[in-house]
Amino acid sequence: MRAHPLATDALLAAGVFTAMVIGSFADPHGPHGPAFGTRAPQPLSLALMVLAAAALVLRRRHPLAVLAVTSALTLTELITGAPRAPVAMGAVVALYTLAARTDRPTTWRVGLLTMAGLTGVAMLAGPLPWYAQENLGLFAWTGMAAAAGDAVRSRRAFIDAIRERAERAERTREEEARRRVAEERLRIARDLHDVVAHHIALVNVQAGVAAHVMDKRPDQAKEALAHVRDASRSALNELRATVGLLRQSGDPEAPTEPAPGLAVLDALVDTFRHAGLPVDVIVQLGPGRDAALPAAVDLAAYRVIQEALTNVRKHAGPGARAEVSVVRVGSSAEVTVLDDGGSGADSSPEPADPGGGHGLLGMRERAGALGGSCFAGPRYGGGYRVHVILPV
Repeated sequence: MRAHPLATDALLAAGVFTAMVIGSFADPHGPHGPAFGTRAPQPLSLALMVLAAAALVLRRRHPLAVLAVTSALTLTELITGAPRAPVAMGAVVALYTLAARTDRPTTWRVGLLTMAGLTGVAMLAGPLPWYAQENLGLFAWTGMAAAAGDAVRSRRAFIDAIRERAERAERTREEEARRRVAEERLRIARDLHDVVAHHIALVNVQAGVAAHVMDKRPDQAKEALAHVRDASRSALNELRATVGLLRQSGDPEAPTEPAPGLAVLDALVDTFRHAGLPVDVIVQLGPGRDAALPAAVDLAAYRVIQEALTNVRKHAGPGARAEVSVVRVGSSAEVTVLDDGGSGADSSPEPADPGGGHGLLGMRERAGALGGSCFAGPRYGGGYRVHVILPV
């Protein structure tokens, strides 16, 4: 029906014409009550029925024009028909179509005008008395047609609104899912960068030390190789845990080990000290319960310190020293990592190649995700300073 609306309206018009012809043989005022077959339609009435049914073929394309035509044909039948044929059925169908396809104010105005016009002419100018049941029936049928069409239009609008809300909700869910996937990919990329950059930098330094002292001081080379083994084992463990979470098909289970935080800061700093980087640490978070940081802030502070010290070890010159401080200031935790640059230090903590180096970007993203800020830049007199403020 939706694919071929014109054919559907043609079938409807044929059905209405058939009903009008059959109804024209019925006489409600027979000698013994309503009777069928005691009268026949006049040629003029038959022509009016044909025209009214033909007009209904275009009822969807031109609803107002079709209503006007069928109403005019109905008025002609009301004035001249004796006996009267049910040509008004065409106007009833046309009024229903108009009410179903237009807005409510138009339905009220046109519907009242049609009801009043047809009923008034039937009462005042027709051959029947004004109180005849046919006149009252005409008023009832036109009123029901307008009400039914308005109800259908309201239901269609309600269904369309529900469908639109469902589609909008589906689009919103898809956008939210894409946003969460992007955020999760960014978080995983930051964690992998922190893990790989830290441990591989230590492995590189210790392997260089071992190669340098292998011939003259084998004991020190053995110790450096032990640090290489420990750092590589830690990197493999963290990578295995991360990849294991990514490979799970369902919802990932809670990790069996706690996320790294300031509680294991000493172990992190020891790895750098073993790699030959002296590090001084000051942690002042307040007494009692105030000393506990939220898990997200605790992890971010740990990762910032890890990345900053890795940059110091990679880019600072020989003999460099680093200072780490984590201080609670009001409603924020301030993390500061300083280095003196050593001798022959790089001027930048990241490679000059613009396509590589995501450490500073990762620190800024971590701070920004928590509503904080990150500043990183050279110090006056040499060295580098990283200062991150994390709201608690």
